[in-house]
Amino acid sequence: MNSYDVIVIGGGMMGTACCYFLTQEGLKVALVERGDIAGGTVSHTDGYIGASEKEPGVDSIQGAESMKLYDMMHKTFDYDFEYSTSMTDPNEPCGFVYFCESEFEMEMAQKQVTENQAIGIEQYMISQQEVKELEPNSATHILGGMWVPKDGAVAPYRVAFGFVYEAQKTGLLDVFTRTEVIAIKQNPATKAVEGVVTTKGDFMAPKVVNACGVWGPFIGAMVGLDVPIEPRWGQLTVTEKTGPITQNRLCMEYGYFLTKFFKDGQGERPISPLVKAFNVCLNITSDLTGNTVLGGCRLFKGYSIKNDYRVMQAVAQRGINFFPCIKNYNCIRAFAGVRPFCLDQLPIVSDVEEVPGFYMACGHEGDGITLGPITGKLISQYVTGKPLQFELAPELAWARFKDKDIDAIRRHEAANTTALLAIERQVMESAGKH
Repeated sequence: MNSYDVIVIGGGMMGTACCYFLTQEGLKVALVERGDIAGGTVSHTDGYIGASEKEPGVDSIQGAESMKLYDMMHKTFDYDFEYSTSMTDPNEPCGFVYFCESEFEMEMAQKQVTENQAIGIEQYMISQQEVKELEPNSATHILGGMWVPKDGAVAPYRVAFGFVYEAQKTGLLDVFTRTEVIAIKQNPATKAVEGVVTTKGDFMAPKVVNACGVWGPFIGAMVGLDVPIEPRWGQLTVTEKTGPITQNRLCMEYGYFLTKFFKDGQGERPISPLVKAFNVCLNITSDLTGNTVLGGCRLFKGYSIKNDYRVMQAVAQRGINFFPCIKNYNCIRAFAGVRPFCLDQLPIVSDVEEVPGFYMACGHEGDGITLGPITGKLISQYVTGKPLQFELAPELAWARFKDKDIDAIRRHEAANTTALLAIERQVMESAGKH
């Protein structure tokens, strides 16, 4: 029977990051993954990283802290994870541009910039003219936006492989792929974890980390926890080779924030019923291969990763709205994935008081690639009892749900989905009449 200091369940971004930072503390670690490393959500995402696309406060602070760790990893890892290369200079960050279409969006963006600048995040408002200077191919109706010069990009699966590679160099990591956890061993009297039962035998450890993303609730249920994480579906579209339509690695419409945080009703975007029904907002990049990638959307539709042609149509509408030349190109493929969305919109990163030795590293939704390093670092600090990386880190703890009605949170999320489904039905009924 194998024994370890820590068992990490899940071989995605969070699990591999936890393994790396735990081994750096001299702990013997087992990584248990039911499939392959980076075979889930990590391999169905675009790989953009930064602090700017988060709500000011603990959300953006954890992003900023993670970006510092990425910079450290870039300088110290032997494994190349294609970190933050710009279109013209591989030693410079990519830079993100956010487009605002209305005065309401400009006001919201200004508030966000002010709050993030106050905590040290480099982010600026830009005028209509400056938008055109940064993105010459963008549409003329854009009022202005935000410019974030130091946000960047990575190859997500390579980050996960890099964490494993660097952790294995210590000699303290054993990796068990195609090995499913079917139960968690606990002390009957204290509920403390003692190890895991898997399809390939038992593994013993006094500490177990749940880093299973959208499947985190299933692992949580094994120790009696009701984990409020739901799979939030998204889809990306890839064009034929276009050359550099965007000059920066990523451009987004400010509506991204409105859809991500359920604020769309506060200031209606000038969008079609199709775009609204599928909660679509544009993110676009001309990547280093010469293709252009467009997204995205946020929907709750279970664990399916099947593509939807209607979402492709809606994404194309938003792409042409901001970059009219997109209409001249063909789509060659699309791919979808599910994000682990925690219902209060923050990840869960901490120990669990009621289950001694059990730790949570789940619920990062579309921010998982950015937040992998800081999550791994925080878990290593919780496990070793060292001071946490930043002052507001306890706001991410499982303990925040102690006095919350999780069912009420679920009902609130379900109401948003019901409203979108009603619009979808209207769209389909209208299409059937024409």
